Amino acid sequence: MNIILRTDIAGLGYKNDVVEVKAGYGRNYLIPQGFAVMATDSNKKILAENIKQAAHKAEKIKLDAQALADSIGDLTLEIPAKVGESGKIFGRVTSIQIAEVLKEKGFDVDRKKIALDTEVKFIGDYSATLDLHKEVKHTVKFTVVAA
Repeated sequence: MNIILRTDIAGLGYKNDVVEVKAGYGRNYLIPQGFAVMATDSNKKILAENIKQAAHKAEKIKLDAQALADSIGDLTLEIPAKVGESGKIFGRVTSIQIAEVLKEKGFDVDRKKIALDTEVKFIGDYSATLDLHKEVKHTVKFTVVAA
């Protein structure tokens, strides 16, 4: 079943992408939730016209995302965490903490756009990927330190 996505869905695609999904997933979840519409000929024509009209706006959004990635650059974040004697963290570091530290530094990145490369359970150096735009991805390094 072909559908047109109305929002970005992790692991599936980005807004306005035409993707192939299983019929049950499309009919029972994506379409009723408003995340997608059927990819009929008329909907594809509407999509093409919308994309054509929004092309210059999309370019500005991409440039803003690229500017944010360039301004973050090689910044290394310091994430404080409660730590036991063996260096193991109580709990874990998540995208929420990374988003908060980025916000403190003046960069407003939604926590949903942050993906940790590995699970963070010990003190040390790690990296996370920021999905700022479908064509702009940026890797940010962070160090977990004892609080």
